[in-house]
Amino acid sequence: MVIAIDGPAASGKGTLAKRLAEHYRLPHLDTGLLYRAVALTLLDADRDLADADAAAAAARGLDAAFLSDPRLRGSAMGEAASIVSAQGAVRAALLDWQRRFAGAAEGAVLDGRDIGTVVCPDAAVKLFVTASAEERARRRHRELDGRGEAVAYEAVLSDILRRDARDADRAAAPLRVAEDAVVIDTTALDADAAFRAATGVVDGRDRA
Repeated sequence: MVIAIDGPAASGKGTLAKRLAEHYRLPHLDTGLLYRAVALTLLDADRDLADADAAAAAARGLDAAFLSDPRLRGSAMGEAASIVSAQGAVRAALLDWQRRFAGAAEGAVLDGRDIGTVVCPDAAVKLFVTASAEERARRRHRELDGRGEAVAYEAVLSDILRRDARDADRAAAPLRVAEDAVVIDTTALDADAAFRAATGVVDGRDRA
């Protein structure tokens, strides 16, 4: 069983994906880390994030071990990843990587921006997890504050809105709701409530 989870930044999809993977004993891939890793590879090499050739080369040569680098979790990497992920050559280079992961015999849980629409269009379950921009900014601000990163809430909200626009407007695999996806709005839901809603969808599909 493949569970595809899409949604904008800080919607809670990553937390939900991890819990679903543990619950159903499936491997999990946060595909956003792939783009963060490509961006970090470019930055480490002092290359421009907009350098399409360098970005595509970094994507083709990506080492899975690099996904555990703690630097990928920083707020700056989220913005950097949004820039490289808008490049069609990067997305094409990472597409097979993601599909191989999803092709595991037991299935998998993948979360990102285009899992249900591009990477795994035939996924057994498709979820689109969202929340208001203000609530997502509050969550991200709390997360950054917990890491000791002093960032103003207004700056976080501005970053969220900028990334939303870039993800939705890009030519390559824009963020959108798959026609057969179930939308879970987590604006007023805590992690447990979102998990219950998601397992209800998954278990319901199993019984259908």
